[in-house]
Amino acid sequence: MPAEVPDARAEELAAIVREIRERVRSRYPVDGDTGEVRIPLTDLMPVLHARDAAEGKVAAIGTVNPRPPGLINDAIQFFKRIVARLLDWHVREQVEFNRAVVASLDAILEAFNENNRTFARIAGALDEIRREARELKDIRTHWAAWRQEWEQKLAANEIQFLRAVADLQAGFQHRVDLLDSSFRDLVRSQHKDFTTELERWALEVQKRLWADLEKLRLEFERLIHAELRLIRQRAASRPEQAPLGAAGTPEAERIELVDWLKFAERFRGSEEYVKAQQRFYLPFFEGCRAVADLGCGRGEFLELMREAGVPARGVDENEEAVALCRSKGLDVERGDLLEWLAAQPDSSLDGIFCAQVIEHLPPGRVPELIRLAARKLAREGLLILETPNPECLAIFATHYYLDPGHRHPIPPALLAFYFEEAGFGGIRVERRSPAVEAAPSLQALPPDFREAFFGALDYAVIGRRLG
Repeated sequence: MPAEVPDARAEELAAIVREIRERVRSRYPVDGDTGEVRIPLTDLMPVLHARDAAEGKVAAIGTVNPRPPGLINDAIQFFKRIVARLLDWHVREQVEFNRAVVASLDAILEAFNENNRTFARIAGALDEIRREARELKDIRTHWAAWRQEWEQKLAANEIQFLRAVADLQAGFQHRVDLLDSSFRDLVRSQHKDFTTELERWALEVQKRLWADLEKLRLEFERLIHAELRLIRQRAASRPEQAPLGAAGTPEAERIELVDWLKFAERFRGSEEYVKAQQRFYLPFFEGCRAVADLGCGRGEFLELMREAGVPARGVDENEEAVALCRSKGLDVERGDLLEWLAAQPDSSLDGIFCAQVIEHLPPGRVPELIRLAARKLAREGLLILETPNPECLAIFATHYYLDPGHRHPIPPALLAFYFEEAGFGGIRVERRSPAVEAAPSLQALPPDFREAFFGALDYAVIGRRLG
């Protein structure tokens, strides 16, 4: 146990010395304690030891050296203390000077310590700069590889960018082409619509122009008719003719048919066929309020008028035809068409239709019928007469002589002349029922020859009363 005590004390003293040393090093750093940068620092240990020695001497000023105990020594010590007190005024300045010198040493030592700490901080900063320099060196060493790789990536990105720009340009060009095509189509469509509308308006203006010209023509024809009427008034009256039957035929020449309806169905055609052919005349009677059908037969035209909402009456000499029309609810009277027309008030009708009838009349009665119709029609009243066309040679080989009641064919030019003489204007000839439809073998003929001699089987003269 007595041997272990000195070891414990030695270890304790060693620990105290290490602690003091660490404190001194932390307060007064030396070279090599701050890092890799080694800045030579001022060694302050000699100054520190001198300062400690000076402080010890300053503290010993005015003290009496200790002596062994005893009476003589006590007397000597007492005497020394009295002398020290007596000399205190003499050494006071020296003591203050010494203390000021020690304080100056402390200040100098602290300034050097601050310099050392500054150098230590500078060393740390330089060490940081060195580390950054090493990093920069690493960056420089790797820059060549990075640059090469970056240039490759840049070239690849540039190629990709150029391809993308090319694709965008192609897409843009495609859209521009589409827009251009759409624009051209739109402009073309608008131009087409504009042209169509322009043509429509031009046609409308042309129609109005022709209508105005037609009115002027009617006025001139009305004037001409007035002059002709003055001339006719001076003409001699006609001699009396023999009495006529119901259709204007002398009683001695009338032909009685066994079955009139069967004859009409076979040689005239079915009612649907006749209505389809006469539907052509419907637009001419639009807006009429009083229409007469002379020789109405089975009433096909009257049915068309009823469907169109146009008031119409009919007259026919055949009792079976009148009964058939009345069974359909049509307004039809039996009698001679000339007598019936003569009984109507003047200017009471605005439309007269007569189909396949005038070829049954004697030649002299046809112009009489037209003049009578002119008296019964109102101003600008419409007259339409339909009859077989003698210009077509096929009519004589097929239809004309099938009806024993046919008397004399009337050429279109002659019938149009009768219209003009009776005071009608706006006269037009409409050729109906092409012969080639009834006889397809006519297609083998030359077109000009076929049109001249085998044109239309029927024709109609259309005119309006002028005065």
